[in-house]
Amino acid sequence: MTDVAAILERARAAGVRIATAESCTGGMVAAALTDIAGSSDVVERGLVTYSNAAKRELLGVRAETLAAHGAVSEQVAREMADGALARAPVGLAVSITGIAGPGGSEFKPEGRVCFALAARGRATFAETVEFGPLGRAAVREAARDHALELLGRALAGPAGAGG
Repeated sequence: MTDVAAILERARAAGVRIATAESCTGGMVAAALTDIAGSSDVVERGLVTYSNAAKRELLGVRAETLAAHGAVSEQVAREMADGALARAPVGLAVSITGIAGPGGSEFKPEGRVCFALAARGRATFAETVEFGPLGRAAVREAARDHALELLGRALAGPAGAGG
């Protein structure tokens, strides 16, 4: 797993607070960040928006976006991250939405996870990672780790993710 303490230290040094907007990981990114003592000066909030209704109500994801692309899409991940950034006094927000499994479909297979990273003053970055059918726990852990890597890269400077 990514060095979470280093992420927190970089955010602290930059004066950046973080919000998470999670679906398939159910709060695992926020938990990883808050496992470190003293993280409260960096981690502002973590939202678990598992249902489409929660994505709409808490993050402002548009019903039209959900209808057109489905919850597991870069478009929804982008709106989740943008919504968290807009609704919280933070400088950085990461979002995750995906199919942890078991199951999936021909069009949205198990292990497909969409991420977005929104930062003040930067274009929102979104990407899809195909982890494959690793099993529910392994997909969720891989998604958590990838989101933490995105945060770490974003805090590494302008050349990082989303910059």
